[in-house]
Parts: sequence; C-alpha cells; structure tokens
Amino acid sequence: MTSKLAAGSAMPSITLPRAGGGTVDTAAGAPDWSLVVVYRGRHCPLCKRYLARLEELRPEFEAAATRVLAVSGDPQEKAEADVAEFGWNFPVGYGLSVDQMRMLGLYVSEPRSAQETDRPFPEPGLFVVNPAGQIQIVDLSNAPFARPDLDGILRGVRLIQERSYPIRGTLA
Repeated sequence: MTSKLAAGSAMPSITLPRAGGGTVDTAAGAPDWSLVVVYRGRHCPLCKRYLARLEELRPEFEAAATRVLAVSGDPQEKAEADVAEFGWNFPVGYGLSVDQMRMLGLYVSEPRSAQETDRPFPEPGLFVVNPAGQIQIVDLSNAPFARPDLDGILRGVRLIQERSYPIRGTLA
C-alpha cells in the first residue's frame, strides 16, 4: 500500500527528463510557488482537456508567481508528441517510475490493454507547493474522472498568497 503525502510535508524532489531537453524537479520552485500536475499519459483524452485548460490558465498562474509543471510516466516519444500536438508551453517531465509514483503517494493503474498503453501509469494528482517547499494543497484521484477545478485552484492560490492562509488538513 502506498502512503499518501501529508499536507504541510515536504514535496519530494524527483528529477525527470523534460520534453524538449533538460530536466524538471518536482520540488524546485522557491522562491516561487509551484503547481505540479500528474497526468495519466498520452492515452488519456481527459488529461488532454485538463492540460489544455492548464495551458489557458498558465499565464495567470505565472502572474501569481506560480510555476506550472506537468509530469507523467510516459516515455520520451509520447511526452514530446503530446507537447508538439497540443502546444503546451509549461514544462513536461516524463519517465516517472512506479517507485517515484509511490513517493508522490499516487494511485497507480495497470493498462486495461496494450492499446491503452504498455506500462503501469499514475492516476491524476495535483500538488500546490509553497516557497518553503511544503505541500500547501494536495489532491489525489484513483480514476481519471475526478480532478480539482483549475480555476478554483488558481483562485485558491491567490487567496492563500494574499491572506497568508495556512496549510489546512494537518491534523491526522
């Protein structure tokens, strides 16, 4: 059983190759905020719609001093094909291993068939990380149908920043 990351805990630092070259780190963000979105992979049409909305809101997140990052377990070819096809301008990390998925507390699924994909993949996850590297907001799903509304997340990030709103959900 995978343990879930607690609100207020340190965001794990996982370095992944980046579509287009270089690397990304799930924990790198200071002195700014970070929004880390874990998507299921190229095979998921719901992910494409979600990441399209993320791309639309990216300038607003950036205006709120929040870097946007998406990561998946896809191999390089699939991640780069998605970036090219959908024109995402945020960094996309790829190659998330099952062990790394577990480090993030994600739900992991086996493909239903070879037509879906050829490897275990993460179910959706979203992390808002504050400049101290702590998880301010965490949302994990075990299915592609439940994801937080990105407009609401943007409003929440702004409110947290404006009012120094505390990390919630820290009592076990």
